[in-house]
Formats: sequence, structure tokens, C-alpha cells
Amino acid sequence: MDWGQAVDIYCERTSAAFWAEPVNALSNASFLVAALWGGATARARGVGSPMVWVLIVMAALIGIGSFLFHTYANRWSELADTIPIWSFVALFVLAAMHFIGGMPVARVMRVAGIVIVAAGLTVWLLASGEGADAATATPDPLNGSGQYAPAVIALLVFTAVSFWRRHPGAPWIAAATVTFLVSLGLRTLDRDICAAFPLGTHFGWHLLNGLMVAILLQMLVRTGRFTTRAH
Repeated sequence: MDWGQAVDIYCERTSAAFWAEPVNALSNASFLVAALWGGATARARGVGSPMVWVLIVMAALIGIGSFLFHTYANRWSELADTIPIWSFVALFVLAAMHFIGGMPVARVMRVAGIVIVAAGLTVWLLASGEGADAATATPDPLNGSGQYAPAVIALLVFTAVSFWRRHPGAPWIAAATVTFLVSLGLRTLDRDICAAFPLGTHFGWHLLNGLMVAILLQMLVRTGRFTTRAH
């Protein structure tokens, strides 16, 4: 694989220049804001769980990785984009099972193997497919958004279970789910509206995903069952 191979799959990019996607690149600041807000809330509430803080760091890494992809726009930066995203998804699922669902650590560890394999397979599929140039790739009616079906399913399941159990985090999860569905719609539309709107809508995917990550972190920190530090 040529790790330096150019990737051009978004409306905003019209050349191979570093700043050919300024809006797509800079809109990733939403993930940094999500991480800072999550960290501030965790500190204020005395949450010292290593898993929570790893998730907060991962939220920032999503923004950094996506920034690299929308500036360098090649194969290696594509992995810098996708690996933090799916690592966050995998770890958040496990964290929610334990801190929200009350699943014992031993059982979470057994589930972790399945989640890690699924996340690894997803990253591999992304690396081998999503980066194809739009001019040569087989047309996809969902513009590559079908890869996020597992995330949609996970959010819908968490929403249903949280409301069924009357968990205090249910409204947060529902808000995150709606936000993600809207952002996924914007991601899907990006390629198809280039002629009418050259900027595209991918930046909206970034902004709303940053909001979704912020909501999920706030839900976890505010409603998770933690052993807090003594003040």
C-alpha cells in the first residue's frame, strides 16, 4: 500500500494542497472542546477513573487525527482519522457497560475481546475501502456512511435500555443518538451536493459529532457509578 497516496473524497477539497479543506480541518476543534468540557466536569466531580480519562484523551485525539486527514489527505492520515474514532467507540461501549449498566469487570473483559475484534475489522475495512478516490470508486448510495451502522445500533440499544431501566443518563443518550443521526445525514449528503454547495456538509459531521462526543462524556461523568476521590 502506498501510504502517501492522495485521498480526495470531499466536496471542499479541490486540490492536493495542505489547506485545501480549511473548514473541514478546523471544524475538528469541536472534539477538543468536548474533551476540555469532559475533563473539567470530571475534575469538578472528583472522577478519577482511568477509563474515563482515557476516553477524554481519545476525544481530543479524534479531533487531531481528523485534522491530519483533512490537511494531508492521504492513506496514513486516513488511519490517523479512523483509529481514534473506533477506539473511542469500542472503549465507550465497555465503559458504559460497567459504569452505566453495572456489568461486573470480569464480564466486561470477556465482552472486550469481541469489541476489539469488531473494531479492528472495522478499521481494516475503512483502510481498504473508504479512501478510494471518488472518480474511480464504485458508487455508494450512502457515501461510505454505512460503515457507521454498528455505532447507530449501539446508540439505539443504549437509548432503549436506559429508558427501560429509567436510568438518569437516558435523556443524554437519546440526545447523543439524535445528534449522531443528523450528523450522519450530513456526512452522507456531502458528495451529492457538491455542484450546488461546493463547501459541502462534511464540516457539519465534525461539529455535530463533537457535540455527540461531548454529550456522551457528560452523561458518563455525571451519571456513572464511580468511586470519587476525597476532597
